[in-house]
Amino acid sequence: HSGWPDAAPLGAIFPAHACLSSGNNSRHQRHGCQVQMTLATLKEVLQPALSGGYAVAGLVTLGWEDMRAFVAAAEAENLPVILQAGPSCRAHTPLPILGKMFGHLAETAAVPVVAHLDHGYTFEECQEALDSGFTSLMFDGSRKPLAQNIDETASIAALAHAAGISCEGEIGFVGYSGGENSAGTDPDEAAQFARETGVDAMAISVGNVHLQQDKEGGLDERRIRAIEALTDCPLVIHGGSGVPMAQRTALAQGSQICKFNIGTELRMAFGSALRAAVVADPARFDRVAILKDTHDPLVAAARQVLRGFKLASP
Repeated sequence: HSGWPDAAPLGAIFPAHACLSSGNNSRHQRHGCQVQMTLATLKEVLQPALSGGYAVAGLVTLGWEDMRAFVAAAEAENLPVILQAGPSCRAHTPLPILGKMFGHLAETAAVPVVAHLDHGYTFEECQEALDSGFTSLMFDGSRKPLAQNIDETASIAALAHAAGISCEGEIGFVGYSGGENSAGTDPDEAAQFARETGVDAMAISVGNVHLQQDKEGGLDERRIRAIEALTDCPLVIHGGSGVPMAQRTALAQGSQICKFNIGTELRMAFGSALRAAVVADPARFDRVAILKDTHDPLVAAARQVLRGFKLASP
């Protein structure tokens, strides 16, 4: 494929980060790199979730205000968190800046923080994210034919693993509320995809929809179980905001789904808090003062989300 190098020369194109070599645990201090942080890879937070019966939230970020609120919420709940930079976030703020922001928050966080590229569509985007300090790359080839999706995702997984970081892929297409329709994940194709790409996590389409503002839908648990019967790969649900809370919790505790992406409901919480802050004092114009008032409501909303994925109480 044009622009997609074979696996062999990836090391030359994507030099491994000395601070993220596979021999190091990214949550521990690395004296040679003079850093001490809780920056983690996706695999480092999902494998314990998979074996432990809980899920980790992939929280969609748009700027500094929600990033810091999400980390504060994760610390309050004593849970790891995945900070995600999706296409709209990257359109607003360049990837190198986002990498620095995620890394800065992770440096002082008391819980593991994953710096995750969400919906990377090109090899170049994934390269830039890796070079910017991200610890997880989600390549989205779900609109492409199966063989091409497998081939290109495998290339991203190879370069991520060469640098000691993680890769998430998508099989089946997760549609958008008011936009493109979904194409459900075929269990046999999912097993082939997981096996041939070597991804650390696999996003599936099982009734979930991006940008859904209500929770009136629900996931196809029969299809989920059929996928689980054929692969042990950690599963990911995009469009988690549209999944009823009870089903989120049940699947977090009783399935291979160990990552739920949550964006819309937290963006709605931020928007509500921002409107309230503006209306509370119409004469106020300093955006730092206005945005400060969104912090506590957003932390509270994020804590509620995170609690839904916790390990069941004994």
